[in-house]
Amino acid sequence: MFAMLAAFVLLGVAAASPLAATTFRIGPASPQTTLSLRLALAQSNPDGVIDALYRVSDPDSTSYGQYLSKEEVESFVAPASDTVAAVNSWLTENKLTATSISSAGDWLSVDIPVAKANELFNTTFSLFKHAATGAETVRTLQYSLPGSLQGHVDLVHPTISFPVSLGRSAPAAPERRRSVAFASPKHALRDVDSACANGTVPACVQALYDIPLTPAVHKDLQLGVTGFFGNNAHYAWLETFLETFRPDMDPATNFSVVGIDGGSNDQNVPSVSEGLYSYRSSISNGDLDGFLDEANVLLALDQPPQVLSTSYGFAESNLPFSLVDKLCQAYAQLGARGTTLLFDAGDGGADCAADGSDRFGPTFPSDCPYVTSVGGTQNFSPEEAWIGSSGGFSNYYPRPAYQDAAVSAYLATHGQENAARWNASGRGFPDVAAKADDVIIYENEGYKAFTDITTGNSTVQCPGDVPLHQINATEGWDPVTGFGSPRFDKLLEILNL
Repeated sequence: MFAMLAAFVLLGVAAASPLAATTFRIGPASPQTTLSLRLALAQSNPDGVIDALYRVSDPDSTSYGQYLSKEEVESFVAPASDTVAAVNSWLTENKLTATSISSAGDWLSVDIPVAKANELFNTTFSLFKHAATGAETVRTLQYSLPGSLQGHVDLVHPTISFPVSLGRSAPAAPERRRSVAFASPKHALRDVDSACANGTVPACVQALYDIPLTPAVHKDLQLGVTGFFGNNAHYAWLETFLETFRPDMDPATNFSVVGIDGGSNDQNVPSVSEGLYSYRSSISNGDLDGFLDEANVLLALDQPPQVLSTSYGFAESNLPFSLVDKLCQAYAQLGARGTTLLFDAGDGGADCAADGSDRFGPTFPSDCPYVTSVGGTQNFSPEEAWIGSSGGFSNYYPRPAYQDAAVSAYLATHGQENAARWNASGRGFPDVAAKADDVIIYENEGYKAFTDITTGNSTVQCPGDVPLHQINATEGWDPVTGFGSPRFDKLLEILNL
């Protein structure tokens, strides 16, 4: 008995608290069911990537802007030779065939029948059912790794992470939706009141944030936008948008669609763009698979897009840290290669913790320290914090050094306002903010480059007999609007562009 236990290393823990409230176990999974499992191999030097990211991102560093190549990043994250040998030996011994699903070789995919997976990982996979949706999934509450893989495999997925809801819903004052066309705005108009009279249209954003009207001349710049859960970008809609709100642009301007995990481009007209990309995944359950696969697709490119914008997120506590950190590290790799990753902070207010308490619940990936988290603002003259903007502090990631001065100043003045409801030593988010209300939806000191948002607040009502909580926008950085909304003219001056 002792010998058998010694051959395994316990990795799994009880699943996140939402399991008890929303998911129940039906019984053991069928032994013949095939599991498509992913093995995350130990990387050779993951801390080296983080150090490199900070060096190339710090304007005071001599390495600022000297982004790493694909090969340089992979030299940090590729598994060591002894790890590759140990994993291959284990696969051969158990007559398994694995496929590499990352260019660095740190992620492997292997199909295993439930009966064999139970044996190999010293566990019992079961069939679970979501109480509200009726969706069924095969998972386990804990698992172990053979001793021979200790130190060589960081995690096996999906095992203890359960599908959870993705995104947030606004509590109040949702964006105004309009299904009619408006007169084309005059783009030379710099008066904010006039430019924003018809809602948050391009002219409004340009006037509000002092974005230069001169078209960009860099033809090799690429912008990527993530699309999950059937949220498609359509060529015809873009053409209508440009004709209505940007008559100075060629309405034939277009984008390319990159399918991931079966995501398809369900349009009948071809794309003509080389600089705008829509990364569309077919994922339909709440998990990080689509996020991980998208990151690995981008990391495999010789030239990933300079910007990737993603407007999806999870409650941080609904996912195990081991899995969350793997995705966060992938974003660090992209950052080291020069990709700016933008994630919305969330649109459900400060959000409540998943355990039903009156503590605030952080949003992931927005609170990953290697991405730029974007909060929301509303109105203009003055611009103020949007009531639905999420924000706060991570419970998984400590405050990074680049936030020390700003967050410490905030806490020194406002630290007692919600002290019992969040982890003030964690990574604060958002970093910046932009207009989030009155959006037009067509239906058939080093921070002088930002406008400080000092009024308004984000509100949330948590379960139980607790009061309505609010987080106020304040002078300087705050966990509702970050440093504030951008002034592009000032940013260009700072960057000498």
